Amino acid sequence: MSAARNASSGPVRYERQGPVALVTMDRPDYRNAQNSALTYALDRAFYRAADDDEVKVVVLAGAGKHFSAGHDIGTPERDAHLPFDRKAGLWWDHSDKEGAESRYARESEVYLGMCRRWRELPKPVIAAVQGACVAGGLMLAWVCDLIVATEDAFFADPVVRMGIPGVEYFAHPWVMPPRIAKEFLFTGDRMSARRAYEVGMVNRVVPREQLQESVRELALRIAEMPRLGLALTKRAVNQAEDLQGLHTGLDSVFGLHHVAHAHNAEVARDSLGGMDIRAMRHHAEGRPSSPGKASG
Repeated sequence: MSAARNASSGPVRYERQGPVALVTMDRPDYRNAQNSALTYALDRAFYRAADDDEVKVVVLAGAGKHFSAGHDIGTPERDAHLPFDRKAGLWWDHSDKEGAESRYARESEVYLGMCRRWRELPKPVIAAVQGACVAGGLMLAWVCDLIVATEDAFFADPVVRMGIPGVEYFAHPWVMPPRIAKEFLFTGDRMSARRAYEVGMVNRVVPREQLQESVRELALRIAEMPRLGLALTKRAVNQAEDLQGLHTGLDSVFGLHHVAHAHNAEVARDSLGGMDIRAMRHHAEGRPSSPGKASG
């Protein structure tokens, strides 16, 4: 396969390998936690893939040991307070607002709005998942059409521990059966790649050392199909999901998500219920920890 590479010093790498665009989150030191800079870089990469007539299939990957540990709530490059040129909707700049007005405007843009638009990219997108795919990482995997996971990958949405009913792109009851979704959320436990395959959330499970080649082979096989046929087929299935309530469900739970943030801001230390990344990690690993000051 001929390769056209465009290296980037930013948080996302983009390279084209024949008919496949490889979009790689590149914050491995922070488990590819999603700050705004990474989110907007992903948006630019997806637009680039959409505009390139040579690209038939897109692969979304994460550099390093993990796909994504979720939203950035505590790295030195956390930038939730900064303004960015808005791309996903018409909500106003959040950076000079306060309280729910600021948070709702920002998350309508960078979480719900971005994910909805990426889901509609008219080319098949494959998520290549290794290691952690947690909370906000789920959103990125779930907007993809197919998910290939390594045997050591795991999935979790532990934000109910913050008093929040799941991440902003609430696709849980559509990517897994409702009772499994409830258990997934109620416990916050990690779901193995094998279990995710069993419940239909993941298409394939492969050894870690075979992830890149397995995804490449799958992408090339799909790329043999006509472009318009792929686009129309993707649209057909997405429409069926929307008729099953996905679109309106996302709107409904997004509102509940922000009720939870507002409640936390009134009765707890902050809008995350006083849970920082260290406390969340300790709970995930089964070690009790007193909640510290949250980062976001």
